[in-house]
Amino acid sequence: MADSVSLQFVSPYAFEAMQKVDVARLAALSDPELRLLLPCLVRMALCAPADQSNAWAQDKKLILRLLSGVEAVNSIVALLSVDFHALEQDARKEQQLRHKAGGSNGESILVSQLQHGLTLEFEHSDPLRRLRLALSELLAIMNKLADSNGEFFLKSSELFESPVYLEEVADVLCILQAELPSLLPITEVAEALLHVRNGEWFLCLLVANVPDSFSEVCRGLIKNGERQDEESVGGRRRTEALRQLCQMNPSQALNIRAMVVEECHLPGLGVALILDYKPDTADEAVSPLVSYVSGLLLGTNGKVRTWFSMFIRNGQKRESSSVLWQMRRQLLLELVAILPRSRSTHVPNDSDMDSESSSGYSGLREEHVVKASALLRLYCALMGIAGLRPTDEEAEQLLQLMTSRPPATPAGVRFVSLSFCKLLAFSTLVSTPEQEQLMVMWLSWMIKEEEYFESAAGVSASFGEMLLLVAMYFHSNQLSAIIELVCSTLGMKIAIKPSSLSKMKTIFTQEIFTEQVVTAHAVRVAVTNNLSANITGFLPIHCIYQLLRSRAFTKHKVSIKTNPEATNQPITEQEILNVFQGLAGVVRSQYTITTQLLILYYILSYEEALLANTKTLALMQKKPKSYSPALMDQIPIKHLIRQAQGLQQELGGLHSALLRLLATNYPHLCMVEDWISEEEVTGTLPLLRKMLLTSSSCKYSQTQLREAFQNVLSGGPRLLRILEHLTLLSAGDLIPYAEALTASMGLLLEDGVSRRILQTVSKLWMVLNTVMPRKLWVMTVNALQPSVKLLRQQKYTQNDLMVDPLIVLRCDSRVFRCPPLMDITLHMLNGYLLASKAYLNAHLKETAEFERSNLGLSGQPDTPEVTREELKNALLAAQDSAAVQILLEVCLPSPQEELSVQSREAEGGLLSDLREVQCLICCLLHQMFIADPNIAKLVHFQGYPQALLPLTVAGIPSMHICLDFIPELLTQPQLEKQIFAIQLLSHLCTQYALPKSLSVARLAISVMGTLLTVLTRAKRFAFFMPTLPCLVSFCKAFPPLFDDVMSLLVQVGQVSAADVTTKARDIDPLIARLQYLRQKPQEIPLSESKCSLRKRSAEDLGGADPDVQLCYHIEATFMDIISSSTQAL
Repeated sequence: MADSVSLQFVSPYAFEAMQKVDVARLAALSDPELRLLLPCLVRMALCAPADQSNAWAQDKKLILRLLSGVEAVNSIVALLSVDFHALEQDARKEQQLRHKAGGSNGESILVSQLQHGLTLEFEHSDPLRRLRLALSELLAIMNKLADSNGEFFLKSSELFESPVYLEEVADVLCILQAELPSLLPITEVAEALLHVRNGEWFLCLLVANVPDSFSEVCRGLIKNGERQDEESVGGRRRTEALRQLCQMNPSQALNIRAMVVEECHLPGLGVALILDYKPDTADEAVSPLVSYVSGLLLGTNGKVRTWFSMFIRNGQKRESSSVLWQMRRQLLLELVAILPRSRSTHVPNDSDMDSESSSGYSGLREEHVVKASALLRLYCALMGIAGLRPTDEEAEQLLQLMTSRPPATPAGVRFVSLSFCKLLAFSTLVSTPEQEQLMVMWLSWMIKEEEYFESAAGVSASFGEMLLLVAMYFHSNQLSAIIELVCSTLGMKIAIKPSSLSKMKTIFTQEIFTEQVVTAHAVRVAVTNNLSANITGFLPIHCIYQLLRSRAFTKHKVSIKTNPEATNQPITEQEILNVFQGLAGVVRSQYTITTQLLILYYILSYEEALLANTKTLALMQKKPKSYSPALMDQIPIKHLIRQAQGLQQELGGLHSALLRLLATNYPHLCMVEDWISEEEVTGTLPLLRKMLLTSSSCKYSQTQLREAFQNVLSGGPRLLRILEHLTLLSAGDLIPYAEALTASMGLLLEDGVSRRILQTVSKLWMVLNTVMPRKLWVMTVNALQPSVKLLRQQKYTQNDLMVDPLIVLRCDSRVFRCPPLMDITLHMLNGYLLASKAYLNAHLKETAEFERSNLGLSGQPDTPEVTREELKNALLAAQDSAAVQILLEVCLPSPQEELSVQSREAEGGLLSDLREVQCLICCLLHQMFIADPNIAKLVHFQGYPQALLPLTVAGIPSMHICLDFIPELLTQPQLEKQIFAIQLLSHLCTQYALPKSLSVARLAISVMGTLLTVLTRAKRFAFFMPTLPCLVSFCKAFPPLFDDVMSLLVQVGQVSAADVTTKARDIDPLIARLQYLRQKPQEIPLSESKCSLRKRSAEDLGGADPDVQLCYHIEATFMDIISSSTQAL
């Protein structure tokens, strides 16, 4: 908009006076400045004010006196004397006419046929016609704008271009907008003025005469603006207009810039406003330009980042007069201004720049370090995120800044780290041999000064560790790790090609840091005190970890222990025990929890690495010593994991890594029910209860607890009082009482022990299980042994129980009828079954390869390996199935219990110790079946007492999986397995009336029909006597099977009757009766038939042969089916 450069714009002083209606300041304006504000001032003087105060009356007199000497006021007064209502009606009619005509410039209601040009007509016209001419022209532009579909156009108009009449046209325009605001909204007028010459001048005058509309106009212009203003004429005109508005009202420049970012429009305007207004800032402060552009590119708003990056990319294609190039020039000036004088080789002001080359290395001034760091990050963002291609001049000055030597302060350490990462990210900045030599010298200076910087700056992580770490990554060719490190240090995600690091890799690996130098240097790195995840930067532990991972110490024979002969040997068991000494006792360990967790992680990782590399070690004929089970028993693993759970923020990823190793090697310490019980121990209710405990120490000793257990029958209240007090202790404080608690469990099996005591002991045991499960399990198993074994003092170890988990169930038989202790026993059994699996897997991996190599079978990998794996799986399956069978036997009631159950059912109650134990066992079996459905299949192929089927089907929710293998079970050659399958299916059909159950039931009926034709007389009796009642359950669950079952019963009856040699007179009518029942079951008096059947059975079946018994059994089954179907109806 260079066409309006010569015009006078409203000054910030004048605009502020208009905003505040400061009459004194208005009076101080010059005549040319006052002329621009006349429309508003005349309306202010003539119109009736809303403010009736005396102060305004005095100000109004001053305004009138101010206007009295201005000649142009008369023409504005004449404009205000027009009938604007009639003018508005004509304007709306013209708008309708234009709309009907499709926007063509035909007839006009506002303006009749012009005799001369628009300028001459305006000159010779009266005020009304002048208003009509300007309004007609403005409406024509607004109408064309509405039909332009966003395409920019420049409307040629004499009225807005003639320099003679610009002020008078501006008066008319301001009066029109003020008097016809509904017809001419100021935002739409502002948009239209962008499409005429001198538009920004008219726009500023319009806003100056309506100062309250400033924000509204600016927001409208920005909202309707282009996303990239530098790419189009319209965008550049809009930007220039908004810049003029901000020059008129500088206090709103920051708000306008915020609107630009909010709408993601006109990025050039945001930069231009920063360049236009440079507030006075201290020399060491980061400039507003750096802060603004850094905020856009490094902020969290991805939309803003993409929008501004596109502005940078597109702006590089334009000539040097664009806003982007102005921004780059300003940034370069700021960069040069903070360079040490002896290093500033270029002064980018004029074309005739003086050049001076210097090899001096004066340091960066301390007050400039933060500013230099901000500039470096900004250039990284511009180049890495926005794709800025630096000029040779920019690259040279950037390299000079990056290789500067800052003072030894925390900010200086940060600056060196940023400079180093920028060199790695943009190695193209180093293009000449001289620049490469400069970089090598700077890196050598870094190595030399790192120790001084770390001590002088007082920071725990300096650039020395990062330099060392990068060298190690280069040696191991881990370029992706270097890229991740660079992005992490710079605080931005930028795309770095691994191929761009080749030059830096050569310099590092061949000139600066050879691998042996790296390894020797790492040993001298100091230990980081109070190591935690909260320490920022790159620490010595990062370097040591990488060297250990790449086996550099072993390769170059560098000692990392105090004893040179023990180079790179595993940590000894005694050293490990020293770390954990006193952890679970009264005396606390001198080592921190971090050290103990790291040692635990080391042990678990070491054992896992041994198992993972057994083949390699076998080929090398090496068998490193693994840590003994005795050592692992002395480490409170669960207690440490529980501590780590509450320190996850400080420990970083260590907690999750430990959990992964535990789940693999110690699955019995990662049971879901344990985690759930830990939540209960650490919940709100226990916290409130612990508030009742005034002191952390318990007022009862272990001896008092043992004495109370000895008198459990006579002194139950005292024991209960002690136990209740122990429940208030934390799990760690309860550890000293574990031995006394478990050793006395056998005493709780006596008759007459309070149920509340048993439940409290069980609760305390579960609390202890959260911190010391393995030791607790061993003590509990030994305490619950039968009295015979206790007299022999036979003690089991952890290893015994992992080899044979069924030892847990060889306890005192009274435990099986004590639900609280049975719950503990089942918990231990589940844990030891899992531990046995992990133990056998580890043992198989550990011994397989070495035994094969000793046998000379290393080239024959199939036969021995498959055999060992199969034997292991068979052993595990046998263990699991044996445990299930023993537990099922426990569920069987004794004769005395059967009598008590019957009497209790007669009284209407079901609750008993047996019932509770059965529920606990069913819960465990459900978990086992879900974890491995093959266990369920194996147990049911083995079979168990038929009396338990109602319990297992109803009590184990996962029993429905048996429907998958019952067809296979029916095909077994053993008759007892086929009987068991049909009996199991009858209960499943009743419990799960599903389509799948129906199809399996049809199959079972078909199998029964087939067996009828092939079984001998004795086997037929043995098969059908127990299976005929199952047909009643089939029909009850699935009535559509009625016909198939009736047909089968008639066939069985006919076959049995044919073999009867005696009582034929009784049997023949029975067959006829069955046929009749099958055809017309509803006509039989059911009660009489069942009564007569029971009577005949009692009288006649005592000495009858098997076929006779089977015939009467068939009739009884028939009647039961009819009875159940009749009851259902």
